[in-house]
Amino acid sequence: MKKLSVVLVAIILVSSCVSKKEHVALQLKYKETEDKLATVKTNLQKCLIEKEREGTKVFVLSEQVKSLKEDKKTALKQVENLTVLTQSSSDNIKSVISQLSEKDKYINGVRKAMTRKDSLNLAIKYHLTRNLTDGIQDKDIEVNVEKTVVFISISDKLLFKSGSYNVTDKAYTVLEKIAKVINDQPKMEVMIEGHTDSKSIKTDFLQDNWDLSAMRATSITRILQYKYGVKPDRLIAAGRSQYVPLAPNDTDANRAKNRRTKIIIMPKLNQFFELLEQDAD
Repeated sequence: MKKLSVVLVAIILVSSCVSKKEHVALQLKYKETEDKLATVKTNLQKCLIEKEREGTKVFVLSEQVKSLKEDKKTALKQVENLTVLTQSSSDNIKSVISQLSEKDKYINGVRKAMTRKDSLNLAIKYHLTRNLTDGIQDKDIEVNVEKTVVFISISDKLLFKSGSYNVTDKAYTVLEKIAKVINDQPKMEVMIEGHTDSKSIKTDFLQDNWDLSAMRATSITRILQYKYGVKPDRLIAAGRSQYVPLAPNDTDANRAKNRRTKIIIMPKLNQFFELLEQDAD
């Protein structure tokens, strides 16, 4: 009986020992499996993230492909337009080249016309200077040519009484000589400008320097028309008052310079352009 008990105890101890080892082995296997599962989950998460990234890349690439296709269409359209434009530009260049000789003729015509006008006005200046300064002090009358226009500046003391628009007796001698030159050039227009100094004036007939300058210009215009036969459609009367001075109105000498009448002889613009067109043809 004792032997049997010992054997049973021994069997139980052996059985108990084997079960514990298996249990430890199972625990180790469980831990290993758990670690593998965690690793698999981690790898799965990485794959999902990578898949999402790849999906984003695919979307971006798809959009880029669409954009490139649109750019291609636009480029093709531009090439078509450029082809049309190039053809049009080529035609325009040919047209311009074919017209160059005509333009050269026109430019040469302008130069010839300007030369003729300059020569004509220089001749007018010479004639006026030679005749007008005869018996007249040089400072009282001045003749200049600027850009095909003749300017005759006459001191007011030679033409008018002080503060008046009534001409002096000596003025008729000067105006007669000017009228002769004007009548010899029927294709020229004549502007008469009245200028004053800055001293204010007010009378029963004049309100200010505007009135005085305009009335003086009108007086000269009437004499040229009615006494010396200059056609009125060639005459222009203008008052400039005190606002175009030759010198500052700060001394008697300077104010005397500013009191003047300008007679401007100039080509009629319409006839001048007609002359250019004739030369161009």
